[in-house]
Amino acid sequence: MHRSLNQAALAIALSLALAAPVAFAAEPQAAPAATETSLTTPGGRATFLLPAGWTSRVQGNAVLIMPPEADGSRSAIVDVAATDVDAAVAEAWQVLGLSPKFLLATDAAPRDGWDQRRFYDYDIPANAKRVINASAFRKGKAWTVVVADVGQATAEKRASQYGKIAQRFQPAGYARETFAGRTAHKLDAARLKTIADFVEAMRKQYDVPGVAIGIVEDGKVVMSRGFGVRELGKPAPVDGDTRFMIASNTKALTTLMLAKLVDAGKLDWNARAEDVYPAFKLGDAATTDKVRIHHLICACTGLPRQDMEWLFEGEKQTPESVMTTLGTMQPTSGFGELFQYSNPMAAAAGYIGGQVAYPGSELGAGYDKAMQALVFDPLGMHHTTFDYAKAQTGDFARPHGYDIDHKVQVMDMGLNDTIIASRPAGAAWSTVNDLLKYVQMEIDRGVLPDGKRYIGEAALLQRREPQIALGVDRNYAMALMVDKSDGVTVVDHGGDMGGFHSNMMWWPAQKVGAVILTNADEGVYLRGPFKRRLMELMFDGEAQAQATADANAKANREGFDAFRKLLQIPGDAAALAGLAPRYHNDALGDIVVSRQGGKARIDVGAFSSEIVTQPQPDGSLAFVTIDPVAAGFMLIRADKDGKRALVVRDGQHEYVFDEVK
Repeated sequence: MHRSLNQAALAIALSLALAAPVAFAAEPQAAPAATETSLTTPGGRATFLLPAGWTSRVQGNAVLIMPPEADGSRSAIVDVAATDVDAAVAEAWQVLGLSPKFLLATDAAPRDGWDQRRFYDYDIPANAKRVINASAFRKGKAWTVVVADVGQATAEKRASQYGKIAQRFQPAGYARETFAGRTAHKLDAARLKTIADFVEAMRKQYDVPGVAIGIVEDGKVVMSRGFGVRELGKPAPVDGDTRFMIASNTKALTTLMLAKLVDAGKLDWNARAEDVYPAFKLGDAATTDKVRIHHLICACTGLPRQDMEWLFEGEKQTPESVMTTLGTMQPTSGFGELFQYSNPMAAAAGYIGGQVAYPGSELGAGYDKAMQALVFDPLGMHHTTFDYAKAQTGDFARPHGYDIDHKVQVMDMGLNDTIIASRPAGAAWSTVNDLLKYVQMEIDRGVLPDGKRYIGEAALLQRREPQIALGVDRNYAMALMVDKSDGVTVVDHGGDMGGFHSNMMWWPAQKVGAVILTNADEGVYLRGPFKRRLMELMFDGEAQAQATADANAKANREGFDAFRKLLQIPGDAAALAGLAPRYHNDALGDIVVSRQGGKARIDVGAFSSEIVTQPQPDGSLAFVTIDPVAAGFMLIRADKDGKRALVVRDGQHEYVFDEVK
């Protein structure tokens, strides 16, 4: 999902900056690692995992690691003898022969055996399409620094592998905390008060107007409550029945509907998607042939994220056009090789399930009916709906985000409305109390509170079988993440739309589950500490949640301020005047430019926003959206041969908008 401005700041300020192209000399490389390998830095200070297929080479006090792509992507992990952190980072950059333009350094909470962690980001031209960053780690008085120069497409494609490297990057000899073998404490009144106080403090710390949380334990709801308000400036409080958009948490409910069909013998997880729904076609015939029903929601097919179509054209799309978009999608990694998230594929899963349940129905209607009949009604989720008009009446939360002056404002729903045509992937509205019913059913392995079996265990639990690695002992299943990295199993998934961020999670062995729903973009930063604090209270874990929340809040503000300084507000008058009135791209439609009072706006149909300018270090110019509803979109001026054009990019795609005369 697209990031709002504050998150866009962090995307740049916390490891997603784009860097200038670098000329690389041909260097002899070791053979790629046949299997995942544990390596130690030359100075013996740190250990990490090298993914299979990657190469490594020791160079003095550094080890260079390279992914398989031939785009010059490389990182150096350097044991540095320096007096301070900035000097350590400067020395590490010498290994790669780079000196990028400094933008920001932010501190993260100490963790994983490190006494200090600092992350560096740089002001790099967008047209370079590279990720450039540095991170410094201190144990005692010694520094180990990681510097990275990676192609943007490679960084996105291999994000799970880079995450795995980071997850196991730790001081040599460090033994990670594990909860294996520990008996969980019951969540008594004191512990529940602790978690409630923690959530409320984070809500205020991050300026989130409203939060709802719920917890179940041993078959009982032990907490269901709200904090703050549904809408800024109005008194109506959040409670356990307040509806929020749950975004990608919809996916788990969609796969539950599919599991019900499997349980009834109407669908087979291993059936070819094309056999079940002959109109199913991807842009690559070989991949189409490989896709089974469970692959639609495994994030393992090699298809990259391709969300711009529904973000830009959402108001024009239908379920049928979403299925047609699949025919443009090409894999960028091998089938089953890498985790690559796909909203269109998840949407296809739901629509195909709807056709199995109600053959010949309109795609959207069939899906909606199947979800109501097979999921919402039997689980008693009476406040959960895809009806946006119904959802936004009575007890519901409005979305919020920061404006360019870092003030929280109510957001327009325009961008959020774009997911309706792809609703199996993320358009449900729900409540804490409804989602706790779902979570409790998962914990009870398909049995309802009245003792009746809702679904067979086999069909239900197949959804939790690992499909693709997300990290070390972290796997993506069928729209569920199964995490055993702390020595106990937790199943969870998050959801992100404009101004709405959520998570649901459960610990099957401990019979504990939880839900958190938020109504502001900053709510995304509450989810991780909330989960961690619960685990600390359950398992007497090391105190990390509070330090993480504090450090992230500080980094968030610093990142926002750093990004804002890159912008010209108001935008450069001559540059804005030079924009064409209208641009067109066959995949994403039209961009209409309007001007008033020295300001300019773009309207893409699904959303509109004021735009400002951001000069790039290479002399190019970018235009950036700043309205909370759709902040952070970047459009690059790309005129050629006297024709005006704009370029919009995601991690692995580029869309050129040409002037319409």
